[in-house]
Amino acid sequence: MKYLLYSSVGCHLCEEALALCLQVIASSQITVVDILDDDDKEPEEPGSLYSQYGISIPVLKNQQSQQELFWPFDLHALQEFIQ
Repeated sequence: MKYLLYSSVGCHLCEEALALCLQVIASSQITVVDILDDDDKEPEEPGSLYSQYGISIPVLKNQQSQQELFWPFDLHALQEFIQ
């Protein structure tokens, strides 16, 4: 199973979320996605990663189920999410 962690450079909450994720998910299973690096769209354009997640990051997404876990989450919530 692969996970996307939507984040942005300089986001201290995103750094905390990644550290938490790495406690229970192998690093090879997590891809960190900077919401400002959406090559297809301008940041404010509808449908861009920034417009979807700009005020919500960090967000962990299960690529298989498409479910998302929004911050704030703790270790218990994370473990429930990945089961």
